[in-house]
Amino acid sequence: MMPAAMDDIKVLDISQGIAGPFAAKILADFGADVIKLEPPEGEMGRRMGPFFHDDPNPEKSLFFLLLNLNKRGATLNLETATGQKLFKELVREVDVVVETFKPGYLASLGLDYESLEKINPKVLMTSITPFGQYGPYSQFKGEEIIAYAMSGIMSISGTSDREPLKHGGFQAQYEGGINGALATAFALLGRDFTGEGQHVDVSIQEVVNSTLVTNQPFYSWTGAVQGRRRAVGTMFGNVMPCKDGFFISQGGGGATWEDIVRFYGNPVLLEEKYANNEQRVLNGEEFDRIVIEAVKERGMHEMFKTASEDFRMLFGIVQTPKDLANCPQLESRNFYQEVDHPVIGKIRVPFRLFNMSETPAQYRMPAPLLGQHNQEVYTKLLHYTKEDLVKLRELHAI
Repeated sequence: MMPAAMDDIKVLDISQGIAGPFAAKILADFGADVIKLEPPEGEMGRRMGPFFHDDPNPEKSLFFLLLNLNKRGATLNLETATGQKLFKELVREVDVVVETFKPGYLASLGLDYESLEKINPKVLMTSITPFGQYGPYSQFKGEEIIAYAMSGIMSISGTSDREPLKHGGFQAQYEGGINGALATAFALLGRDFTGEGQHVDVSIQEVVNSTLVTNQPFYSWTGAVQGRRRAVGTMFGNVMPCKDGFFISQGGGGATWEDIVRFYGNPVLLEEKYANNEQRVLNGEEFDRIVIEAVKERGMHEMFKTASEDFRMLFGIVQTPKDLANCPQLESRNFYQEVDHPVIGKIRVPFRLFNMSETPAQYRMPAPLLGQHNQEVYTKLLHYTKEDLVKLRELHAI
Protein backbone atom coordinates (compact mmCIF):
# COMPACT_ATOMS: atom_id res chain seq x y z
CA MET A 1 0.00 0.00 0.00
CA MET A 2 1.29 3.48 -0.89
CA PRO A 3 2.22 5.97 1.84
CA ALA A 4 -0.65 8.12 3.10
CA ALA A 5 -0.67 11.88 3.61
CA MET A 6 -2.14 11.64 7.13
CA ASP A 7 -1.03 8.25 8.39
CA ASP A 8 0.41 9.79 11.56
CA ILE A 9 -2.87 11.53 12.54
CA LYS A 10 -5.45 10.15 14.98
CA VAL A 11 -9.02 11.45 14.94
CA LEU A 12 -12.07 11.07 17.19
CA ASP A 13 -15.23 11.50 15.14
CA ILE A 14 -18.16 12.22 17.48
CA SER A 15 -20.13 13.99 14.75
CA GLN A 16 -23.47 12.86 13.37
CA GLY A 17 -25.38 13.22 10.11
CA ILE A 18 -23.52 14.19 6.93
CA ALA A 19 -21.15 17.17 7.21
CA GLY A 20 -19.02 16.04 10.17
CA PRO A 21 -18.79 12.37 9.21
CA PHE A 22 -17.86 13.39 5.65
CA ALA A 23 -15.06 15.64 6.93
CA ALA A 24 -13.70 12.81 9.09
CA LYS A 25 -14.03 10.35 6.20
CA ILE A 26 -11.87 12.54 3.97
CA LEU A 27 -9.18 12.54 6.66
CA ALA A 28 -9.52 8.76 6.93
CA ASP A 29 -9.28 8.31 3.16
CA PHE A 30 -5.88 9.97 3.27
CA GLY A 31 -4.59 7.74 6.03
CA ALA A 32 -5.77 9.19 9.34
CA ASP A 33 -6.73 6.65 12.00
CA VAL A 34 -10.33 7.74 12.60
CA ILE A 35 -12.34 6.30 15.48
CA LYS A 36 -16.05 6.78 14.98
CA LEU A 37 -17.53 7.26 18.49
CA GLU A 38 -21.30 6.76 18.62
CA PRO A 39 -23.81 6.68 21.44
CA PRO A 40 -24.74 3.09 22.35
CA GLU A 41 -27.92 3.33 20.26
CA GLY A 42 -25.96 4.54 17.22
CA GLU A 43 -25.69 7.97 15.62
CA MET A 44 -28.50 9.56 13.61
CA GLY A 45 -26.81 8.69 10.30
CA ARG A 46 -27.70 5.03 10.83
CA ARG A 47 -31.37 6.02 10.71
CA MET A 48 -31.10 7.93 7.44
CA GLY A 49 -32.59 6.29 4.38
CA PRO A 50 -32.32 5.00 1.77
CA PHE A 51 -31.64 1.58 3.25
CA PHE A 52 -30.27 -1.40 1.39
CA HIS A 53 -33.23 -3.39 0.03
CA ASP A 54 -35.54 -0.96 1.89
CA ASP A 55 -34.76 -2.68 5.19
CA PRO A 56 -34.55 0.04 7.92
CA ASN A 57 -31.71 -1.71 9.70
CA PRO A 58 -29.08 0.54 11.39
CA GLU A 59 -26.38 -1.44 9.57
CA LYS A 60 -28.00 -0.89 6.16
CA SER A 61 -28.13 2.89 5.79
CA LEU A 62 -26.44 3.78 2.52
CA PHE A 63 -25.64 7.24 3.90
CA PHE A 64 -23.81 5.74 6.87
CA LEU A 65 -21.97 3.26 4.67
CA LEU A 66 -20.62 6.00 2.40
CA LEU A 67 -19.81 8.60 5.07
CA ASN A 68 -17.92 6.30 7.42
CA LEU A 69 -15.59 4.34 5.17
CA ASN A 70 -12.09 3.72 6.52
CA LYS A 71 -13.11 4.32 10.16
CA ARG A 72 -12.96 2.11 13.21
CA GLY A 73 -16.15 2.18 15.26
CA ALA A 74 -16.74 2.26 19.03
CA THR A 75 -19.59 3.27 21.30
CA LEU A 76 -19.44 5.85 24.08
CA ASN A 77 -22.15 7.55 26.13
CA LEU A 78 -20.96 11.11 26.63
CA GLU A 79 -23.84 11.87 28.99
CA THR A 80 -22.51 9.62 31.73
CA ALA A 81 -19.67 10.54 34.09
CA THR A 82 -17.80 7.38 33.12
CA GLY A 83 -18.27 8.12 29.44
CA GLN A 84 -16.90 11.62 29.90
CA LYS A 85 -13.88 10.19 31.73
CA LEU A 86 -13.25 7.73 28.88
CA PHE A 87 -13.57 10.48 26.31
CA LYS A 88 -10.97 12.62 28.06
CA GLU A 89 -8.63 9.63 28.16
CA LEU A 90 -9.09 9.16 24.43
CA VAL A 91 -8.49 12.86 23.76
CA ARG A 92 -5.02 12.51 25.29
CA GLU A 93 -4.18 10.00 22.54
CA VAL A 94 -5.45 11.86 19.45
CA ASP A 95 -4.78 14.88 17.27
CA VAL A 96 -8.28 15.90 16.17
CA VAL A 97 -11.86 15.81 17.44
CA VAL A 98 -14.65 16.32 14.86
CA GLU A 99 -18.06 17.31 16.24
CA THR A 100 -21.41 18.69 15.08
CA PHE A 101 -23.28 19.33 18.34
CA LYS A 102 -25.24 22.48 19.11
CA PRO A 103 -22.85 25.14 20.41
CA GLY A 104 -22.68 24.89 24.19
CA TYR A 105 -23.65 21.24 24.44
CA LEU A 106 -20.13 19.91 24.89
CA ALA A 107 -19.38 22.74 27.34
CA SER A 108 -22.31 21.54 29.47
CA LEU A 109 -20.55 18.17 29.71
CA GLY A 110 -17.14 19.68 30.41
CA LEU A 111 -15.93 18.47 27.01
CA ASP A 112 -15.62 21.71 25.05
CA TYR A 113 -12.38 22.79 23.39
CA GLU A 114 -11.30 24.94 26.34
CA SER A 115 -11.58 21.91 28.62
CA LEU A 116 -9.94 19.47 26.23
CA GLU A 117 -6.92 21.64 25.43
CA LYS A 118 -6.01 21.52 29.13
CA ILE A 119 -5.80 17.74 28.78
CA ASN A 120 -4.03 17.80 25.40
CA PRO A 121 -2.65 21.23 24.36
CA LYS A 122 -1.98 19.93 20.84
CA VAL A 123 -5.51 18.70 20.15
CA LEU A 124 -7.64 20.31 17.42
CA MET A 125 -11.41 20.44 17.61
CA THR A 126 -13.30 20.89 14.34
CA SER A 127 -16.90 22.00 14.89
CA ILE A 128 -19.29 22.02 11.91
CA THR A 129 -22.69 23.56 12.63
CA PRO A 130 -25.46 25.32 10.70
CA PHE A 131 -24.47 28.86 11.75
CA GLY A 132 -21.17 28.56 13.61
CA GLN A 133 -20.21 28.77 17.28
CA TYR A 134 -21.35 32.35 17.95
CA GLY A 135 -23.68 35.02 16.60
CA PRO A 136 -27.44 35.57 16.98
CA TYR A 137 -28.31 32.42 14.98
CA SER A 138 -25.74 30.09 16.53
CA GLN A 139 -28.29 28.32 18.75
CA PHE A 140 -30.74 27.71 15.90
CA LYS A 141 -31.16 24.27 14.41
CA GLY A 142 -30.57 23.81 10.70
CA GLU A 143 -31.45 21.49 7.85
CA GLU A 144 -30.35 21.29 4.25
CA ILE A 145 -33.17 23.48 2.95
CA ILE A 146 -32.48 26.00 5.74
CA ALA A 147 -28.83 26.19 4.66
CA TYR A 148 -29.89 26.90 1.07
CA ALA A 149 -32.37 29.55 2.11
CA MET A 150 -30.21 31.32 4.69
CA SER A 151 -27.05 31.31 2.56
CA GLY A 152 -28.71 33.06 -0.39
CA ILE A 153 -28.33 30.38 -3.04
CA MET A 154 -32.09 29.76 -3.20
CA SER A 155 -32.67 33.41 -4.10
CA ILE A 156 -31.01 32.87 -7.49
CA SER A 157 -32.21 29.30 -8.17
CA GLY A 158 -35.15 28.61 -10.48
CA THR A 159 -37.25 30.97 -12.61
CA SER A 160 -38.62 34.39 -11.74
CA ASP A 161 -42.27 33.34 -12.05
CA ARG A 162 -41.99 30.70 -9.34
CA GLU A 163 -40.84 30.50 -5.73
CA PRO A 164 -37.08 30.08 -5.12
CA LEU A 165 -35.84 26.57 -5.81
CA LYS A 166 -33.65 24.25 -3.75
CA HIS A 167 -31.14 22.04 -5.53
CA GLY A 168 -31.52 18.29 -5.08
CA GLY A 169 -29.61 16.28 -2.49
CA PHE A 170 -27.50 17.50 0.43
CA GLN A 171 -24.87 19.61 -1.27
CA ALA A 172 -24.64 22.16 1.57
CA GLN A 173 -23.78 19.38 4.02
CA TYR A 174 -21.12 17.95 1.72
CA GLU A 175 -19.66 21.42 1.17
CA GLY A 176 -19.53 21.83 4.95
CA GLY A 177 -17.71 18.50 5.24
CA ILE A 178 -15.16 19.32 2.55
CA ASN A 179 -14.44 22.69 4.14
CA GLY A 180 -14.20 21.05 7.55
CA ALA A 181 -11.58 18.60 6.29
CA LEU A 182 -9.66 21.36 4.51
CA ALA A 183 -9.68 23.62 7.57
CA THR A 184 -8.52 20.73 9.74
CA ALA A 185 -5.61 20.07 7.38
CA PHE A 186 -4.63 23.75 7.56
CA ALA A 187 -4.83 23.68 11.36
CA LEU A 188 -2.64 20.57 11.47
CA LEU A 189 -0.11 22.31 9.25
CA GLY A 190 -0.16 25.32 11.58
CA ARG A 191 0.37 23.05 14.55
CA ASP A 192 3.56 21.78 12.93
CA PHE A 193 4.95 25.32 13.34
CA THR A 194 3.41 26.36 16.68
CA GLY A 195 3.07 23.02 18.49
CA GLU A 196 -0.41 24.14 19.62
CA GLY A 197 -3.91 23.02 18.74
CA GLN A 198 -6.88 25.26 17.99
CA HIS A 199 -10.65 25.29 17.58
CA VAL A 200 -11.83 25.14 13.96
CA ASP A 201 -15.30 26.71 13.60
CA VAL A 202 -17.15 25.90 10.34
CA SER A 203 -20.52 27.54 9.58
CA ILE A 204 -22.45 25.80 6.80
CA GLN A 205 -24.28 29.06 6.06
CA GLU A 206 -20.95 30.78 5.43
CA VAL A 207 -19.59 27.86 3.40
CA VAL A 208 -22.51 27.97 0.97
CA ASN A 209 -22.66 31.77 0.86
CA SER A 210 -18.97 31.88 -0.04
CA THR A 211 -19.72 30.00 -3.28
CA LEU A 212 -21.96 32.82 -4.58
CA VAL A 213 -19.07 34.42 -6.40
CA THR A 214 -21.16 36.87 -8.44
CA ASN A 215 -24.34 37.28 -6.40
CA GLN A 216 -22.77 38.97 -3.39
CA PRO A 217 -20.22 41.12 -5.26
CA PHE A 218 -23.04 42.42 -7.50
CA TYR A 219 -24.82 43.71 -4.43
CA SER A 220 -21.71 44.91 -2.58
CA TRP A 221 -20.37 46.91 -5.51
CA THR A 222 -23.49 48.26 -7.20
CA GLY A 223 -26.49 47.36 -5.07
CA ALA A 224 -27.66 45.07 -7.89
CA VAL A 225 -29.62 41.88 -7.20
CA GLN A 226 -28.92 38.96 -9.50
CA GLY A 227 -32.37 37.37 -9.22
CA ARG A 228 -33.68 34.24 -10.89
CA ARG A 229 -33.79 33.74 -14.64
CA ARG A 230 -36.75 34.80 -16.77
CA ALA A 231 -39.57 32.28 -17.00
CA VAL A 232 -39.60 32.14 -20.81
CA GLY A 233 -37.09 32.67 -23.58
CA THR A 234 -34.02 31.68 -21.58
CA MET A 235 -33.73 27.95 -22.17
CA PHE A 236 -30.68 28.25 -24.42
CA GLY A 237 -27.76 28.25 -22.00
CA ASN A 238 -29.90 26.30 -19.53
CA VAL A 239 -31.34 22.78 -19.51
CA MET A 240 -33.36 21.81 -22.59
CA PRO A 241 -35.17 18.57 -23.55
CA CYS A 242 -34.19 16.18 -26.33
CA LYS A 243 -35.37 12.71 -27.42
CA ASP A 244 -34.16 10.73 -24.41
CA GLY A 245 -33.22 13.24 -21.75
CA PHE A 246 -31.92 16.75 -21.22
CA PHE A 247 -28.90 18.74 -22.28
CA ILE A 248 -27.30 22.14 -21.89
CA SER A 249 -25.60 24.06 -24.69
CA GLN A 250 -23.68 27.32 -24.46
CA GLY A 251 -21.60 29.51 -26.73
CA GLY A 252 -17.82 29.56 -26.54
CA GLY A 253 -15.54 26.58 -26.26
CA GLY A 254 -13.95 27.30 -29.62
CA ALA A 255 -17.13 27.00 -31.71
CA THR A 256 -18.30 29.93 -33.85
CA TRP A 257 -22.00 30.77 -34.10
CA GLU A 258 -21.93 29.29 -37.60
CA ASP A 259 -20.60 26.02 -36.12
CA ILE A 260 -23.42 25.97 -33.57
CA VAL A 261 -26.02 26.61 -36.27
CA ARG A 262 -24.61 23.72 -38.34
CA PHE A 263 -24.84 21.47 -35.27
CA TYR A 264 -28.55 22.27 -34.86
CA GLY A 265 -29.09 21.97 -38.62
CA ASN A 266 -31.43 24.93 -39.11
CA PRO A 267 -30.04 27.86 -41.18
CA VAL A 268 -32.85 30.08 -39.86
CA LEU A 269 -30.64 30.60 -36.81
CA LEU A 270 -28.25 32.60 -39.05
CA GLU A 271 -30.82 35.38 -39.34
CA GLU A 272 -29.93 38.78 -37.88
CA LYS A 273 -32.32 38.43 -34.97
CA TYR A 274 -30.26 35.51 -33.63
CA ALA A 275 -26.84 36.92 -34.55
CA ASN A 276 -25.59 37.68 -31.02
CA ASN A 277 -26.47 37.04 -27.39
CA GLU A 278 -28.41 40.28 -27.04
CA GLN A 279 -30.59 39.50 -30.05
CA ARG A 280 -31.10 35.89 -28.96
CA VAL A 281 -32.37 37.08 -25.56
CA LEU A 282 -34.76 39.56 -27.18
CA ASN A 283 -36.14 36.79 -29.39
CA GLY A 284 -35.75 34.08 -26.77
CA GLU A 285 -39.10 32.32 -26.98
CA GLU A 286 -38.93 31.83 -30.74
CA PHE A 287 -35.25 30.88 -30.53
CA ASP A 288 -35.97 28.21 -27.90
CA ARG A 289 -38.76 26.72 -30.04
CA ILE A 290 -36.41 26.38 -33.03
CA VAL A 291 -33.69 24.64 -31.00
CA ILE A 292 -36.09 22.25 -29.24
CA GLU A 293 -37.69 21.31 -32.56
CA ALA A 294 -34.23 20.66 -34.03
CA VAL A 295 -33.26 18.14 -31.34
CA LYS A 296 -36.56 16.40 -30.59
CA GLU A 297 -35.42 13.24 -32.43
CA ARG A 298 -31.77 13.35 -31.31
CA GLY A 299 -30.36 11.43 -28.35
CA MET A 300 -28.35 13.23 -25.69
CA HIS A 301 -25.31 10.92 -25.86
CA GLU A 302 -25.01 11.30 -29.63
CA MET A 303 -25.32 15.08 -29.32
CA PHE A 304 -22.71 15.24 -26.57
CA LYS A 305 -20.19 13.30 -28.62
CA THR A 306 -20.88 15.25 -31.81
CA ALA A 307 -20.95 18.69 -30.17
CA SER A 308 -17.80 18.13 -28.12
CA GLU A 309 -15.64 16.29 -30.67
CA ASP A 310 -16.78 17.66 -34.03
CA PHE A 311 -17.95 21.19 -33.24
CA ARG A 312 -15.86 22.15 -30.15
CA MET A 313 -19.02 23.33 -28.39
CA LEU A 314 -19.55 23.79 -24.68
CA PHE A 315 -22.13 21.05 -24.25
CA GLY A 316 -23.29 18.89 -21.40
CA ILE A 317 -25.90 16.22 -20.80
CA VAL A 318 -27.98 15.67 -17.67
CA GLN A 319 -26.58 12.33 -16.57
CA THR A 320 -28.77 9.94 -14.63
CA PRO A 321 -27.42 7.60 -11.94
CA LYS A 322 -27.16 4.91 -14.63
CA ASP A 323 -25.20 7.26 -16.87
CA LEU A 324 -22.84 8.19 -14.04
CA ALA A 325 -22.31 4.56 -13.07
CA ASN A 326 -21.11 3.92 -16.64
CA CYS A 327 -19.38 7.25 -17.26
CA PRO A 328 -16.07 6.55 -19.06
CA GLN A 329 -14.50 9.72 -17.65
CA LEU A 330 -15.19 8.75 -14.03
CA GLU A 331 -14.12 5.18 -14.74
CA SER A 332 -10.81 6.29 -16.21
CA ARG A 333 -10.02 8.24 -13.03
CA ASN A 334 -10.97 5.40 -10.65
CA PHE A 335 -13.63 7.61 -9.09
CA TYR A 336 -15.66 4.67 -7.78
CA GLN A 337 -14.62 2.18 -5.13
CA GLU A 338 -16.08 -1.26 -4.54
CA VAL A 339 -16.83 -1.76 -0.84
CA ASP A 340 -17.42 -5.17 0.72
CA HIS A 341 -19.61 -4.54 3.77
CA PRO A 342 -20.27 -7.43 6.21
CA VAL A 343 -24.05 -6.82 6.17
CA ILE A 344 -24.78 -5.13 2.85
CA GLY A 345 -22.23 -7.03 0.78
CA LYS A 346 -20.43 -5.59 -2.23
CA ILE A 347 -21.46 -2.15 -3.43
CA ARG A 348 -19.76 0.48 -5.59
CA VAL A 349 -19.68 4.01 -4.17
CA PRO A 350 -18.19 7.43 -5.07
CA PHE A 351 -14.81 7.67 -3.38
CA ARG A 352 -11.98 9.81 -4.80
CA LEU A 353 -12.61 13.54 -4.58
CA PHE A 354 -9.20 14.42 -6.01
CA ASN A 355 -6.07 12.56 -7.01
CA MET A 356 -2.60 12.93 -5.48
CA SER A 357 0.30 11.30 -7.30
CA GLU A 358 2.33 10.27 -4.23
CA THR A 359 -0.20 9.96 -1.38
CA PRO A 360 -3.60 9.18 -2.92
CA ALA A 361 -6.82 8.37 -1.11
CA GLN A 362 -6.92 4.65 -0.32
CA TYR A 363 -9.74 2.33 0.67
CA ARG A 364 -8.90 0.21 3.72
CA MET A 365 -12.12 -0.88 5.38
CA PRO A 366 -15.93 -0.56 5.15
CA ALA A 367 -18.01 1.53 7.54
CA PRO A 368 -17.93 -0.07 11.00
CA LEU A 369 -20.77 -1.99 12.57
CA LEU A 370 -22.12 -0.43 15.75
CA GLY A 371 -19.46 -0.91 18.45
CA GLN A 372 -17.44 -3.20 16.19
CA HIS A 373 -14.05 -2.05 17.50
CA ASN A 374 -14.91 -1.45 21.17
CA GLN A 375 -12.49 -4.07 22.42
CA GLU A 376 -9.73 -2.93 20.09
CA VAL A 377 -10.10 0.75 21.02
CA TYR A 378 -10.50 0.43 24.78
CA THR A 379 -8.09 -2.43 25.45
CA LYS A 380 -5.29 -1.52 23.06
CA LEU A 381 -5.49 2.28 23.08
CA LEU A 382 -6.51 2.83 26.71
CA HIS A 383 -5.34 -0.52 28.15
CA TYR A 384 -8.64 -1.53 29.77
CA THR A 385 -9.24 -5.24 30.29
CA LYS A 386 -12.06 -7.31 28.80
CA GLU A 387 -13.53 -7.49 32.30
CA ASP A 388 -13.48 -3.68 32.44
CA LEU A 389 -15.48 -3.55 29.22
CA VAL A 390 -18.19 -5.72 30.78
CA LYS A 391 -18.48 -3.24 33.66
CA LEU A 392 -18.52 -0.27 31.27
CA ARG A 393 -21.41 -1.84 29.38
CA GLU A 394 -23.28 -2.44 32.64
CA LEU A 395 -22.80 1.25 33.46
CA HIS A 396 -24.18 2.11 29.99
CA ALA A 397 -20.95 4.03 29.34
CA ILE A 398 -20.25 2.20 26.08
